[in-house]
Amino acid sequence: MMESEKNNSHKKGKEGEEAAVQFLKSQGYTILEINWRFKKYEIDVIAKYDNLIVFVEVKARSSNAFGEPEWFVNKTKQKFLITAANHYIQQQETEMESRFDIVSVLYDNNNKAIVKHLEDAFYASLK
Repeated sequence: MMESEKNNSHKKGKEGEEAAVQFLKSQGYTILEINWRFKKYEIDVIAKYDNLIVFVEVKARSSNAFGEPEWFVNKTKQKFLITAANHYIQQQETEMESRFDIVSVLYDNNNKAIVKHLEDAFYASLK
């Protein structure tokens, strides 16, 4: 990947995160953290909704030619998110229930964000 492609991809990712945050807020979510890090792991968005802590992975793509954005949250990525989420819960000393969501952001030909929210996208019972 050339440097300009990497920069454009990074820019799209940031725009996708912003679109996801705005979408979640519009749905009544309270944003607690954006790009929260634990060691080498990162959780894109941590939000509160009702009595849940919601850990959100955002996937943004300018095309679905290779598949829907959410398809790129593989088992390895899920394990990383679960590890980081467990650390966050311990650090915050919270006993709230948690959930893992994916927000998929796909840009159309007019660069308009099409946001799809997948609640309970995966569970923390991975081996």
